[in-house]
Amino acid sequence: MSVINKSFLTVFSLFLLVINFTFTHGARFDVTNSCPYTVWAAAVPGGGQQLKPCQTWSLDVAAGTTRARIWARTNCKFDGSGRGRCQTGDCGGLLRCQADGTPPNTLAEFALNQYMNLDFFDISLVDGFNVPMELSPTSNRCRGIRCAVDINRQCLNELRAPGGCNNPCTVFKTDQYCCNSGNCGPTNYSTFFKDKCPDAYSYPKDDADSVFTCPGGTTNYKVVFCPLN
Repeated sequence: MSVINKSFLTVFSLFLLVINFTFTHGARFDVTNSCPYTVWAAAVPGGGQQLKPCQTWSLDVAAGTTRARIWARTNCKFDGSGRGRCQTGDCGGLLRCQADGTPPNTLAEFALNQYMNLDFFDISLVDGFNVPMELSPTSNRCRGIRCAVDINRQCLNELRAPGGCNNPCTVFKTDQYCCNSGNCGPTNYSTFFKDKCPDAYSYPKDDADSVFTCPGGTTNYKVVFCPLN
């Protein structure tokens, strides 16, 4: 094989590697606890980790992930095997979560490298609220989301829960609030959450102004618990 052919194959292989990286690279999420108390960060996929104030947990999420969540758990106790219980956001009594958390919990949700190779992300209060949150890109000029108000302090009496503020579906279990039929609309309760955090999901069909995008494969993110208001 000639030197020219070898050089061509080398360049072509590098080109394919670059193309493959461009379309398959996921995203790094730096999860920081800015609360004045310990939280137990959770991620599906990703597991979980205790975070004392000012600590950060970094995790890489694979390209093409279609449904992922990051949240904070509060007032947890785990034994040496990683089994225990949390007051809010508990995921089956495991330190390293393998399933979604139990409401109430503030959620960072995202799907990577989707339509037109965009990342889609949001903060959701559909499962209620437990900890203020920010979800923002750390690369590229995309808009981030903040829900920095401590809704727990202002929670309506009928939605109050130990350590958090419940969503109405958890409390009333009706289709009007749970949207099982897919025909639900805003309610007085969803309006309560929307007024506090206008950029966050307040009920399951609150899509119009609650979903944000960034270029997939080139954007990394940060999730901050208790960002400065």
